[in-house]
Amino acid sequence: MKIKLIIVFCTSILYFALTSFLPKPEWTPLLDKNLSQWETYLSYRHQVGYNGKVPTDAQGKEIAPLGYNVKGQQVFTVLEEKGEPILKVSGEVYGCVFTKQEYQNYHLKLKYKWGEKKFDPRKNLLKDSGVLYHSIGKAGVDYWRAWMLSQEFQIMEGHTGDYWNIANAAMDIRAFLPEGMMNSVADHGQPFLPIGTGSGRDGFCLRTENRESKNNDWTEIELITFGDKSLHIVNGHVVMVLQNSRYVENGKATPLTKGKIQIQSEAAETYFKDIMIKPVSAMPKEYSKYF
Repeated sequence: MKIKLIIVFCTSILYFALTSFLPKPEWTPLLDKNLSQWETYLSYRHQVGYNGKVPTDAQGKEIAPLGYNVKGQQVFTVLEEKGEPILKVSGEVYGCVFTKQEYQNYHLKLKYKWGEKKFDPRKNLLKDSGVLYHSIGKAGVDYWRAWMLSQEFQIMEGHTGDYWNIANAAMDIRAFLPEGMMNSVADHGQPFLPIGTGSGRDGFCLRTENRESKNNDWTEIELITFGDKSLHIVNGHVVMVLQNSRYVENGKATPLTKGKIQIQSEAAETYFKDIMIKPVSAMPKEYSKYF
């Protein structure tokens, strides 16, 4: 019996010794010139005054969305700069480019910058886009009929890092309690506040502060998600702490902890590069304090 215990003990020591020298998970690039790891969905060229209903033609007949993987579409294209692929999102049609694969427990990072063009219905509004994570089901289930049920890491002039729930999703966010017409505002020192479907509050929360790059230089965003928790990070600064990711149907909440990743087309010309992902086996130690 003692010999068996010694063997087990020695084996355990050897295992931990060997695994401690194993290489840490490497970053995997998600972008190439052929968008080989992505699919696309295009909904509508929304106009000012859109009310959430299916658009109709002059005769009142419902117009079908453009749909999935439209041949020859030019909303999502890949350019090359100094040998590196850059995703151009024209913004002229609402929709998304989304990963073929589902992801869970990961660290995602990418860089973005704005183009010059804006389109209806946001010609006179701030440039807008976003990364949608834990995306499940069909596209077109949201108000704009463009995206899958998901959680949004907002990309927007002055608002990068904000949270929106897409369709019937919800999250708890460290944030100040809103009052009257005020929005919820994220703050690392506040308790977790339910936001989104089933919470009695709308599905929006402002980031803690503006950490975007100046002069339209590339801004780097990072999303770390493990279990039901996630962090929104802009240029190395945590701007939102979230947990209890879920979606709600008929009053029942279901955990939402994995899914595809979408990048939005939302009426603004936007460029993306260095889209990378790696798995995580726990919330990194330097960030665990936020929870």
